[in-house]
Amino acid sequence: MNPFKSAENRLARMLCLDDFERAARDFLPRPIFGYIAGAAETNASHNQNRSAFQQYGFIPKVLVDIAARCQSVSLLGKTYAAPFGIAPLGLSALSAYRGDIILARAAAAMGIPMIMSGSSLIRLEEVATESKNSWFQAYLPGDEAGIATLIERVKRAGFGTLVITVDTPVAANRENNVRAGFSTPLRPNLRLALDGITHPRWLFGTFFRTLAKHGMPYFENNYASRGAPILSPNVVRDFSDRGHLTWKHVEMIRAIWQGDLVIKGILNPADAVAACKTGADAIIVSNHGGRQLDGAIAPLLALPGIVSVCGKIPVMMDSGIRRGTDVLKALALGAKFVFIGRPFAYAAAVGGEAGIKRAITILAEEISRDMAMMGIDTLDKMRREQLFTLPCY
Repeated sequence: MNPFKSAENRLARMLCLDDFERAARDFLPRPIFGYIAGAAETNASHNQNRSAFQQYGFIPKVLVDIAARCQSVSLLGKTYAAPFGIAPLGLSALSAYRGDIILARAAAAMGIPMIMSGSSLIRLEEVATESKNSWFQAYLPGDEAGIATLIERVKRAGFGTLVITVDTPVAANRENNVRAGFSTPLRPNLRLALDGITHPRWLFGTFFRTLAKHGMPYFENNYASRGAPILSPNVVRDFSDRGHLTWKHVEMIRAIWQGDLVIKGILNPADAVAACKTGADAIIVSNHGGRQLDGAIAPLLALPGIVSVCGKIPVMMDSGIRRGTDVLKALALGAKFVFIGRPFAYAAAVGGEAGIKRAITILAEEISRDMAMMGIDTLDKMRREQLFTLPCY
């Protein structure tokens, strides 16, 4: 059997983003899949991120010439082929071989942005070499000197857009990860070993391949220097020193960062105003995919209030988007652009770079088809008036 043909056939069976999740559940060991899929505590925010889209129905227009429709978007001085990008995916090299690099390559090839996570296991300089259009998302160190040296490192690497995530003052209560057998640091045990043995494609194609070619994975980008290895007890400490950070630290970053500055993790209009005052170039409305404060409002529901106070600053959003119709609803409520995370992690795991491209293609084709049925030929024509708030909500 031709293994390449088998892989092509497997990807051809992926008809929507949710199909990648089902395939990844079989491909990945339970702890690794649980880390990607997991959210905080009761999963209330995670579940609402999806259900929020069901609050709206469409009011389409008909007999409109949509033959020449275009879904490209201009954002922060660049034009992208579609109105969505790849959200930051921490530890992606643990679920897919060279995860951050293949995400960057696929995004660049398909003309969309990818945000590299600060919680990645590949050096940011390597990813910047693969794609100059990638953005970098930073988890700030706890001291000003550490922040300054990290920002300088990102600048030297050649990133033009810096994303500061602001919704992680302390580690979240991700008890679902613990129940799935995942922890940071990873703790080798019989259960973890059995999970690996029973998933040989991941064990040999991702884990052993990484160890053989690149050695033990480290947290590479939380600081200006290399952080702790994935099997180190120091990892928890590395993620627990942000409780005293304030808007003054964002002001400091704005003073030393000349590129585009994006603030991610905003749900409160007052925080959006503060971000604008500190000189942010854009905002991402996000509840971290439901992975931080359980019960935090769904970004789709927070979106209109934040757009109303941001003036001309582009407002983007992530969390819960799975369909082209979801993208159009977000745009109708004021989003300039959206980001999707988990589905691309699953696509990378089961199909590598080809899997990510397949997922991007699926979503872009859905958007094009949905635009046609909505009666719009450009995305700026997607308006709030074309949504109906359903009475059951």
